[in-house]
Amino acid sequence: MQQQVGGELLHGRQHVIVLSPTGSGKTLAYLLPLVQLLHTDSDDVQALVVVPGRELALQSHEVLRSLGTKLRSMAVYGGRTAMEEHRRLRDTRPQVVFGTPGRLNDHLSKSNISSYAIRYLVIDEFDKCLEMGFHDEMLRLLKSLPGLQRLVLLSATDAEQIPHFVSIDHAVRIDYRTEQSAEERMTFYEVKSPEKDKLGTLRDLLCQLGDSQNIVFLNYRDSVERVDDYLRHAGFITSAFHGGLDQRQREDALYKFSNGSSSVLVATDLASRGLDIPDVANVVHYHLPLNEDGYVHRVGRTARWDREGMAYFIVGPEEHMPEFVSASELFPLSTERRAIPQPRMTTIYIGKGKKDKLSKGDILGFLCKKGGLTADEIGRIDVNDHYAYAAIARGKLQQVLRLTKGEKVKGIRTLVEPVK
Repeated sequence: MQQQVGGELLHGRQHVIVLSPTGSGKTLAYLLPLVQLLHTDSDDVQALVVVPGRELALQSHEVLRSLGTKLRSMAVYGGRTAMEEHRRLRDTRPQVVFGTPGRLNDHLSKSNISSYAIRYLVIDEFDKCLEMGFHDEMLRLLKSLPGLQRLVLLSATDAEQIPHFVSIDHAVRIDYRTEQSAEERMTFYEVKSPEKDKLGTLRDLLCQLGDSQNIVFLNYRDSVERVDDYLRHAGFITSAFHGGLDQRQREDALYKFSNGSSSVLVATDLASRGLDIPDVANVVHYHLPLNEDGYVHRVGRTARWDREGMAYFIVGPEEHMPEFVSASELFPLSTERRAIPQPRMTTIYIGKGKKDKLSKGDILGFLCKKGGLTADEIGRIDVNDHYAYAAIARGKLQQVLRLTKGEKVKGIRTLVEPVK
């Protein structure tokens, strides 16, 4: 799929529509040719990547950074001031900008991003971006790009109708959905709940699944809060994720889950798109998916690339398995009381970052020398502009907090505290 998309973008002239299963590498499919097509010696934005949410904007930006090219990029989205982003755009001078439709339009209308050098527009998860709520934003965006040459649309599921203003009647259509999908590498289980309230069944199921990484999907924000609160009181280490949380809360939740500091992500379908967390073993449908598209994106969070995964559907007394689930087995749920599984890692916050000249190596050394940790007790380290996160062995948390209190990292006194 990546080769075919790359070939069309590098050697063709038409717009491109890409339909490919979740976890198949669509982000790399458009980024690899863009790396060759864009000019690193220019300070102009030459490509916009439109995404439906901030998480996918940030993740795609990080994928491009990880390629180690000379291209500069930036993610823009709601939840922080446009003025702050304008300053960063001016300082970074990106050639690629990833962003949500509304925020991209805001920067274009204020000339924070010049539209004249933009030749490529990528719409990732286009079925979502072209839903009714985004039509006006997308129309406005397309009208503001006078030099646009190529349009790339990507998704795991097709849109029912592509609006006429996108004007891609003669696009090359690359459809890999008939290739092996995540579903073919998965096992599907029906979990019977004897009660309409499924909380007890969920607890027993998660205990039986052990210390693996699990995403529990629900259809409503208040349900996420209720289930997350129940699991926390039962002793699970969880992360809650939905659109009603602020940016920092959502980032903290995803970070703790992706670095192994929480073993259960309790989420709405917001978590079903654009999150590439490689080690998710199980997807649990506490609420049954509302439609087939939602189901496809949910189960796509596991069995990424060539891995295998499990999907569990908790079915209440008056519910039935969705018709679009082709085959499933009845899961032998044990009611035997088991210990609540605990993740191996926990996350700490360090109050200094890149602007303080801190690197991952500096933090690694600080945690070893001052915190008394060994290398195998330290996991993922991420350094942001003004702070850093580090995953450490859960059993060593109190030791690290005690030994690093009041200590300096690279000559600077800093705050070290757990991320709750």
